[in-house]
Amino acid sequence: MTTPFPDDAAAPAPPPGCPAHGRAVEPTGPGGLRRLYGPEAEADPAGLYEKLRAEHGDVAPVLLHGDQRAWLILGHAANITAMRTPSLFSRDSRLWSAFRNNEVPPDSPLLPVVAWQPICVFADGEEHRRLRNAVLDGLNGFDRRGIRRHVRRFTTDLVQVVGPTGRAELITQFAEHLPMLVMTKLIGMPDEYGPQLVNAARDLMKGTETAIASNEYVVASLRRTIAIKHESPGDDLTSRLLAHPAGLTDDEVMEHLRVVLLAANETTVNLIADSLKMVLTDPRFRAHLSGGQMTLGEALDQVLWDSPPMSLVAGRWATADTELGGQQIQAGDMLLLGLAAGNVDPTVRPDLTTPLYGNRSHLSFGAGPHECPGQDIGRHVAEAGIDILLTLLPDLRLAVPEEELTWNSAWISRHLTALPVEFTPQEIEPDPESVAEAERAAERAAAEAQKLAERALAATQRAAAQAAAPAVGTATGTAAASASAETATATVPAQRRSWWDVLTGLFRR
Repeated sequence: MTTPFPDDAAAPAPPPGCPAHGRAVEPTGPGGLRRLYGPEAEADPAGLYEKLRAEHGDVAPVLLHGDQRAWLILGHAANITAMRTPSLFSRDSRLWSAFRNNEVPPDSPLLPVVAWQPICVFADGEEHRRLRNAVLDGLNGFDRRGIRRHVRRFTTDLVQVVGPTGRAELITQFAEHLPMLVMTKLIGMPDEYGPQLVNAARDLMKGTETAIASNEYVVASLRRTIAIKHESPGDDLTSRLLAHPAGLTDDEVMEHLRVVLLAANETTVNLIADSLKMVLTDPRFRAHLSGGQMTLGEALDQVLWDSPPMSLVAGRWATADTELGGQQIQAGDMLLLGLAAGNVDPTVRPDLTTPLYGNRSHLSFGAGPHECPGQDIGRHVAEAGIDILLTLLPDLRLAVPEEELTWNSAWISRHLTALPVEFTPQEIEPDPESVAEAERAAERAAAEAQKLAERALAATQRAAAQAAAPAVGTATGTAAASASAETATATVPAQRRSWWDVLTGLFRR
């Protein structure tokens, strides 16, 4: 049984003073430093980065939520230096002076991102290598052909829902679903986990009032999967982590699965959304694709330069007093990797209109020992998903003027809110893998029903035999009554909702 999500209408109201109450936030704070949060910062993050670059150069002092001081790295080279020098710029957030001085309140919105956890993301040195190697080995066991099979199946399922209508909204009806559905298969989860995890991950990353409950659902789902894989290991990431020579504990396996699941989903959703937006709004981009001048994989690199899935990463923490980008950094200071700002650094991109198809020196997946371990899978899910979508719906076109598209921004990332499209209505044939999965589910249900029927028949036969035998005291009568009761209650339960019923229900509410 899965844990239900709390009713949105019954969710508790956010506490007074939190961002949800819309309290006015000035663009600058103590010391005249610019804030990375608030209406002005979120309305135009790219513009804010350029103001900071003009005022401070490659590294700028900024304020985070609660007016916590940090350094935002804007230069491409400075970002690479911080990424590749863990001896000076550590991933261990326990070094942060604000933590050591008890300056971070327990309800700070920074905590879900920077609070230390015993995982490779917050480790350095030998412990980092032990944990990261287990994750890398697990992820590297997947081949592109197998991943594409999952992508084809779920893309076809999603397009089947909207195909006859001739209209779709590609963010909420495609981009926000495909990566999570594929990752649940790679992790080794049952199909029925997929739709709920899509909702939970979206809720968790948006930081809503129900984010804690959503996180609990994700954790509970992963723990159930780990328990299953202990008994029946398979060719999946969970089984590989459990069996890895690094000797990860169940808690370490769960935490790393959670990071992989959520990080892969968030970044790949944004990559798919921004790539589709470019395909639909840039005639040259689509012409180059259809004319064969570039592959879709090469085109994705242009998107990764212009619209990295994460605008910045928090963070790094200085292990000693040092200098970076002309700024004096003190031990315990937090540094933010400015991926979006570094990708448009004038020293590496003096002309932003020059195409960079196939150039992978962008910062979108990081660099150094903490470079994103799942980047190849994320790229392949995005590339295959878009390719299959455009094959199924070749005349896909934007349904609104480009000027009407809007984004939601936060200090870490920027999200396209909607991408409405139109196309020629058509019936989409089901993917063979979905048909096969439905047949397997039906076989499992039939086998379960057969077992229950056999138990019911056996109970009936026992009751009949006892009724035909001479009564021997009260005990015999009691046994017969018990058998009759067993027969009366041994009914076949209602069949569980199929994967297709769950999926289509999401879009027909």
